[in-house]
Amino acid sequence: MGRRKVEIRRIADKSSRQVTFSKRRGGLMKKARELSVLCDVDVALVVFSSRGKLYEFCSRNSFTNILERYHNYFGEAETSKDAKTVETKLMLESKTTLQEQEKKMREERELLEKEIASLVSNDDNVNEVALGITDINTAFRHPRQATLHLLR
Repeated sequence: MGRRKVEIRRIADKSSRQVTFSKRRGGLMKKARELSVLCDVDVALVVFSSRGKLYEFCSRNSFTNILERYHNYFGEAETSKDAKTVETKLMLESKTTLQEQEKKMREERELLEKEIASLVSNDDNVNEVALGITDINTAFRHPRQATLHLLR
């Protein structure tokens, strides 16, 4: 007589459910032990019944040692993840700071261009009588105007 495929769903009958739990728990423990021996690996298995009873299996090392290894591994993975998150945040903050600096520099450049344009327009309005004067600073009322005149 062959096996039939079992539908995976909760067993309604309480006593059938308990029998199935006992048999499958034993099979699971046996497979964990086989895996440990055949593959030379550390295995820890914890099962809580519906009534809260604890069943556990641990290969070679103590259960506490395996849990400590698990916590260390998990902690290192979290630390690595946190470090990457911090790095991404720092990069974003740096990018934001650089964008703000760029914006300020653009605004400053526009302000300077407007100032230069107003000085140039004031320079054009300066009286041409100053042509015969040797000291250029006396020809212009503002030192910036003299500088602009020299730059031309």
